[in-house]
Amino acid sequence: MDTMNPKNLKVNGDRLWDSLMEMAKIGPGVAGGNCRLALSDFDREGRDLFVRWCEEAGCSITVDKMGNIFARRPGSDPSLPPVTTGSHLDTQPTGGKFDGVFGVLAGLEVIRTLNDNDIETAAPVEVAVWTNEEGSRFAPAMIASGVFAGVFELEYGHSRADVDGKTIGDELKRIGYLGEQTPGDHPIRAFFEAHIEQGPILEAEKKTIGVVTGAQGQRWFEVTLTGSESHAGTTPMNRRRDALVAAAKLVTKVNEIALAHAPHAVSTVGMMQVSPNSRNTIPGSVFMTIDFRHPDDHTLSAMEAELRVACAEICDPAKIEADIDMIWYSPPISFDKDCVGAVKQAATAAGYDNMEIVSGAGHDACYVSRVAPTAMIFVPCEDGISHNEVESATPEDLAAGCNVLMYAMLERASA
Repeated sequence: MDTMNPKNLKVNGDRLWDSLMEMAKIGPGVAGGNCRLALSDFDREGRDLFVRWCEEAGCSITVDKMGNIFARRPGSDPSLPPVTTGSHLDTQPTGGKFDGVFGVLAGLEVIRTLNDNDIETAAPVEVAVWTNEEGSRFAPAMIASGVFAGVFELEYGHSRADVDGKTIGDELKRIGYLGEQTPGDHPIRAFFEAHIEQGPILEAEKKTIGVVTGAQGQRWFEVTLTGSESHAGTTPMNRRRDALVAAAKLVTKVNEIALAHAPHAVSTVGMMQVSPNSRNTIPGSVFMTIDFRHPDDHTLSAMEAELRVACAEICDPAKIEADIDMIWYSPPISFDKDCVGAVKQAATAAGYDNMEIVSGAGHDACYVSRVAPTAMIFVPCEDGISHNEVESATPEDLAAGCNVLMYAMLERASA
């Protein structure tokens, strides 16, 4: 049997599914999904399980100073940089079983399948787990792959704090994943990330594989609106400096800005904190987050400019002070043509219906693409729903994505 033919060599889809379900037992949610926040005790348990599985598969383990884990299967030529895959194990507070973890365990399944068939690659094959991809506990998102790619300084990464003031650096020490390797001192020959689409396009188009050509740009803002606290019963309406009223108007404007740049623009106000949050006190301060995304950087810049104008128009007449801080910017990404071609060729050779697609979400692959040739593989998820405990994908589609991943990696790992 020609094991290098996609029609012959297949991953063990049942084993992949079983691994996903076993990992999902760690940090269970309340509605069938997962709550495995970055650097929590549950994240440590998930990391420990992954490391154990990789060591059982004959891999060596390296951890860097941002807690990024690299599990390496050796190749015949140790002088070659590894062909790497991977994603993340942390989840949203009400996350699903597949976002991130599929990409990690698909990489492990590739290694297990190569072992099963005694296939030796020229370059090493590696699986990475990136720290704090979600940005849910620590902002910004994808912080550790960003440090790896030189976008952020290590000190900045270590200093990011959660709402309780606990920092990434301290939490890495606490859970035992503060490694010794300097992030970035780890050459990669090519990087592939397999992921559920997190959108409805593949399902609607009845395609099994999304050949991801790039990712849209993102800008994250933290906005603080400051008015004046006052008694809810004794302060006339025309004398109020109500920060929440201004925030409500700004939320509506954020939505309108995205609609004005249809069909590709999206905007979200995902977090809001009202102070003093008392039922009979006029809100004196509101903190809110704003997320803008678009595949064209000029349009993304225009959306930011419109936000700042709208905020001034809303706040100035109401004597509300406004502070807008862009805390994170990720420009639109175009992935490596050769790696994208390897994914396309693997999907077509394996007989899977496929289409090119641009990622609407940010992924660690976006930062890794700055330092290594990179591409992504998408598989459908039911109704396009993600960041939700009902997130669902079929075993068949996940196995298909893993097969495409394996053949793209084998093509890049040849001499």
